[in-house]
Amino acid sequence: MLIGTILRGKGTDVATVRPDATVTELLAVLAERNIGAVVVSGDGAVILGIVSERDVVRRLNEHGAEILGAPVSSIMTSEVRTCPPDANVDDLRLTMTTHRIRHVPVVADGRLAGLVSIGDVVKSTIEELETEKASLVDYIHR
Repeated sequence: MLIGTILRGKGTDVATVRPDATVTELLAVLAERNIGAVVVSGDGAVILGIVSERDVVRRLNEHGAEILGAPVSSIMTSEVRTCPPDANVDDLRLTMTTHRIRHVPVVADGRLAGLVSIGDVVKSTIEELETEKASLVDYIHR
């Protein structure tokens, strides 16, 4: 299965936040949308970084509550692993597991085209296995 197939099912809407937004503003976006990470972008198309709940928690532990007024750019991950829509789900699952990454932006033609979470990848794998199981059961019962 390809990543583009996952995006067709879940949609391509991606929450973004500007790099100069405060961490408090970031937390509002995470809470309002009930998500775990957002892409940092000045224009909604070019990826400058990614920031997750984990990033916030770690920085709160390191710096205390004053981090809430800091810009998102001060806590974001700048070296973002991305994938194209034609990437294989199995390959991405291995990358996400190996590098302990929970969210990967999808980039097409140099622009943000979606966001895939480890949950999306696991769900697609389970669906593939269920389909394969049903085919095998059907084959055995013929």
